[in-house]
Amino acid sequence: MNDKDFFSKLAGVGPDGKFTSYKSNGNGKNGNGQNSNNKVETNSINKTMADNLEEKNEAVDEEEGQLAVDVYATLSAFVIESAIAGVKGDDIDVAITIDSVTIRGKRTKEEKDAEKEYLYQECFWGRFGRTIILPSEIDSDRATASFKNGVLRVVLPKILRDKPRKLRVRSDQ
Repeated sequence: MNDKDFFSKLAGVGPDGKFTSYKSNGNGKNGNGQNSNNKVETNSINKTMADNLEEKNEAVDEEEGQLAVDVYATLSAFVIESAIAGVKGDDIDVAITIDSVTIRGKRTKEEKDAEKEYLYQECFWGRFGRTIILPSEIDSDRATASFKNGVLRVVLPKILRDKPRKLRVRSDQ
């Protein structure tokens, strides 16, 4: 048995990367025909762990496409634009931190026809996302996002720390 097989069994993961329960069948061999002195019982905790691992495997198995974006700066803001055809504005998630923006969504294909024989299939269907690291801090409270004619536009106002600010001097006379 190589190290990979040993650690996979130890973790309860089969060769396909999914959770596997190795039970003893009572004759000293587990369900895979290998010797086993340990009797493993699957209880509700193991079932929950198996369900969680399968959900994670499904999420990992689903490939995420990278969203194409244009990012530019004006004097007062960063602007991100992206053409996202076939998606409703409500199906796009934009998460903003002080120095980054993450855009995620899912484009679903309406029709499924098994009789189709594609000559070209270049359009991406499924989950997509993109994280953009910004060169300076933004004011996330004033950020706006709009979606018009299949184009997402996110405006992120800059925090202008280098801009001199005038203070009014009051006199106490």
